[in-house]
Amino acid sequence: MTEVTKGVWYGLSAYTIWGCFPLFFALFEGVPAFEILIHRIIWSCVFLALVITGLRRWPAVRAALANPSQLWRVLACALLIAANWGIYIYSVETRHVLQASLGYFLTPLVNVALGMLVLRERMGPWQMAAVVLAGIGILIQLVILGELPWISLALAISFGTYGLVRKQVMLDGLSGLFVETMLLLPVGLLTFGWLATEGMSHFGDSAYLGALLMASGIVTAIPLLLFAGAARRLRLATVGFLMYINPTLQFFIALLVFGEPLSDIQLTSFVVIWIALGLYSWSSWHYRPRVAVGQD
Repeated sequence: MTEVTKGVWYGLSAYTIWGCFPLFFALFEGVPAFEILIHRIIWSCVFLALVITGLRRWPAVRAALANPSQLWRVLACALLIAANWGIYIYSVETRHVLQASLGYFLTPLVNVALGMLVLRERMGPWQMAAVVLAGIGILIQLVILGELPWISLALAISFGTYGLVRKQVMLDGLSGLFVETMLLLPVGLLTFGWLATEGMSHFGDSAYLGALLMASGIVTAIPLLLFAGAARRLRLATVGFLMYINPTLQFFIALLVFGEPLSDIQLTSFVVIWIALGLYSWSSWHYRPRVAVGQD
């Protein structure tokens, strides 16, 4: 198996696991979203510490903790990813997985818009058209349905902003996520202790539920490790195309497993955003840097 083939399998595995997250988080029936979130933080930190020990990545972690200017950016990343996780868990808990799917379809276009607005990156005409089309897709729901898909926008903006800040942190994905969860760990432990003291914790309700809450950390870390393996072996454009597996799976899980209703207006909004994504993907592929023959 070539390295590229390995990379494709790693990427397919990572995005398939992420796409099936609604099935996993739907198992936590009766557990509030914020409680699942704190366990996801705690057990992710524990599992990642074991992985980092096994891979001997502690020097990078110590360097990040010793650099206050970088640590503030990591803290911002931690707050953004915690918000993203919490909103996503809430979307599954309240059966708004279609909105979550829409949010992750929107994320690449939010990244383009943030790059233009914050980093002053130049946007090509086709990319600009894609962002405008995505905006029209959101306006369709706002004007005709009279409601803003706030879960979609919150997920897309929080994850897009997370990516923007994360680019400024000189840490690999694994070490970065560990430091992020470690910064959130005190709050997680304090909240867990308060819930236990007040008799509101679900952790001890059953061995099954306790194991599920602990598994949330492993389920969080494994696709990240697979994604890191894919990113090292594949071109960015290939990773970008694989990324659409995640929201596509969530879309079909919402319809076929959870039976969420999809009105004609919502479908029209999705179609407009899919066209925008197709336009963006085509422009990214068509105007990708080409390496001349014989050139390194």
